Amino acid sequence: MNRREFLGKMSVGGAALALAGCATSPSGHPDDAIKNVRAESPEAQARKMDALKAAKELGPTITDVEVRRTRNIPGKRAALYIDDVIFVFRDLAVQRPKSCWNHFFLAALKEAHEKYGLKVQLNIFYRNDFYYGARGAEFTIKEMPDIWKAEFQAAKDWLKFGFHSYSEFPDYPWINAGYDDVKFTWNLLAGEVERFAGPGMFAKAVTPHWGPMSKEGCVALKDCGATAIWCSGGKRYEYTGDRTILPYGHGMRIENFRKPETAMFWRPGGGDDISVSACGYNHLLPDQVKVTYGTYNWLYDKATGCNFMRFGCGAPCLNLYRLEDIPARMRQVIGSEFLIHATHEEYWYKDYFAYQPDSREKLLVSCKMVHDAGYKYSFIEDKIDW
Repeated sequence: MNRREFLGKMSVGGAALALAGCATSPSGHPDDAIKNVRAESPEAQARKMDALKAAKELGPTITDVEVRRTRNIPGKRAALYIDDVIFVFRDLAVQRPKSCWNHFFLAALKEAHEKYGLKVQLNIFYRNDFYYGARGAEFTIKEMPDIWKAEFQAAKDWLKFGFHSYSEFPDYPWINAGYDDVKFTWNLLAGEVERFAGPGMFAKAVTPHWGPMSKEGCVALKDCGATAIWCSGGKRYEYTGDRTILPYGHGMRIENFRKPETAMFWRPGGGDDISVSACGYNHLLPDQVKVTYGTYNWLYDKATGCNFMRFGCGAPCLNLYRLEDIPARMRQVIGSEFLIHATHEEYWYKDYFAYQPDSREKLLVSCKMVHDAGYKYSFIEDKIDW
């Protein structure tokens, strides 16, 4: 069977996972009816894969590693993180409700915690972006009031705020980052979180915005206190300078201050329109992915002192799937010993161009399935216990 026939017989999202060397489900039989909401045609995906495979294949960035495994977590665990968080701070700064839990986004998280034991990490921006208007870009989390600090402190066993980026744009902000920029942004975010939420609220697991992080940036994260760093996964390919392989300006992000470890890969599960993506130092080849994928294992990198892993097991990014498809997607990964699912904040908001009014329902459906399958929620950083 050739690649185009293969793609035609599978769901596009499932094909992307399989081509990257990762199974779509424990059974290996993806549900053809489940479509990524940004799914492209099989022909478009095949063209992208052909262009990627025409480039030179590269070896691993992370080479001198020790496989480590959690020692102190019995039974199955699950985690949830939400990326791109800034709008809730904007709203709270303006609305100033008596309780922070009166805000619809935080109220939904609290509901999921009370019903299903959810623990959640909110990965935050320092400021809003000009994309949403010049006045909107003036907002930074320095304007976030500290009047709910007691409420946040009372929730510290199930809620954390984490490092993501200075702002939403540009894409791939950390792919060629210097040490100082990463450290500066960590300190900026962590300091503001401690001011408005109190101590012990800043997460030690890091999902960089868009994922890729330079080697210098990984060391900076570790030096700032990060104990676990997200990794992309799949075969690495040399960037040829052909910007048409990548979507909407991403080639220029690779080229700007380019580091030697910066390359390309096939990105499964991130939206088929961005299936060919950039990758940085925090990238695992397929055999390395298998070591950490949905397990209590991680890779300790002797070159940087960082702990690397895939933050996932194939569970859905909720905003990429229709509500009616979430149960089937979750069933594909129920059984992994460490299950991580995710979503993005912006899809919850009516003033966002891609607003999804069923975001709350997607959250509750997925959390209920995790709970009913016998998982207990934890923070991702709890996996690193030595």
